[in-house]
Amino acid sequence: MADSPEAIKKSVKLYRFIGLLLFIFTGITVAVATIPALDFGGHGFDAYDAVIGLCIATFKASLVAVIFMHLNHEKKAIYWIFFGALFFGVALILLFALAFMDPITFDALLPKGVGE
Repeated sequence: MADSPEAIKKSVKLYRFIGLLLFIFTGITVAVATIPALDFGGHGFDAYDAVIGLCIATFKASLVAVIFMHLNHEKKAIYWIFFGALFFGVALILLFALAFMDPITFDALLPKGVGE
């Protein structure tokens, strides 16, 4: 935390800069989503646009977590909890993706010769 007026002014300056960055990257997100010249991949929304949008959102969320939530001043245990939750969140997303790519159908659950 800031103890002197100079440190408070420095913190306010940093917060304003981060706020400006968040505003600029929100504009970039909107531009990528609406301007046809910035449309990556095929015409319209596709996987490339989703990846670009998620990368921008991840950058913005990281700025908020590190600066505004003061994670840059936390102890090591907080990082283990944060990255552990992040790991398990990514693992769940991957499990859903694997289940979507190779679904279990009702026919696979029936014994051989039933329903023929």
